[in-house]
Amino acid sequence: MPDPLDTYALLPRYKYLRVVDVADAMDGLGYFDIGLMDPDVRPLWLGMKWWGVAVTLRCVPSNRPMWPLETTEDIVNAHGIWFKEVGNISYADQVREGSVIVTDTGGAKEVGFWGSNNALGMVARGAVGIVTDGYARDTYELALQKTPICCRKRGRTIIPGRIMAVEAQVPVSCGGVQVRPGDIVGCDDDGVLVVPFEIAEKVIEPAIQILLHDMRGRRRLYERLGKEMDETVDVEKVEAYYRHF
Repeated sequence: MPDPLDTYALLPRYKYLRVVDVADAMDGLGYFDIGLMDPDVRPLWLGMKWWGVAVTLRCVPSNRPMWPLETTEDIVNAHGIWFKEVGNISYADQVREGSVIVTDTGGAKEVGFWGSNNALGMVARGAVGIVTDGYARDTYELALQKTPICCRKRGRTIIPGRIMAVEAQVPVSCGGVQVRPGDIVGCDDDGVLVVPFEIAEKVIEPAIQILLHDMRGRRRLYERLGKEMDETVDVEKVEAYYRHF
């Protein structure tokens, strides 16, 4: 059983795996429907694909409104004023190459906890993905930047007066599933999947064989139908990659 801190070392072996391959492998190990996030929590833009290790953040709706601000300068700096007054939870130092930030918004109403600026800041720290069961804002820029974020809805409003981060690196609920620090989280066009760290290594080999079986079958159909080959049927490349492990 791997230590949750060691799951980063497993990420290279997840490189080519689809969410469905790992979900099928989890079924085969008896983990039926474990880790399947609500389908409404999904990639903001098509073609997104990543696997990473969970860094968790728990938020709750704020029980106090934002007070009126007197100057344009204060309005521009609303976040800084809010955090100075109510405090903020430090979690950025937990983010490293290969992290996925999983955000439990506690059922907060419309609020763009993640936007084009702070999300890109996490990518700059090495995050390969962000997941929230709430809203994302600045969604045109998020898609344009190819910021790897999955969310339930698109939103418009900002954090002050609406939501507060209260804990980091604790078990959280996101999209109807439990996520703990060290669990592996994956995303592609089919949705988001959480792999408990206890089985994160065990699922890899069956998932690889499921992927290769599917690729070989579709490769034969491509040949039969005269379809131009693409990366999804490049069996040789994937086989060669996994021979190194």
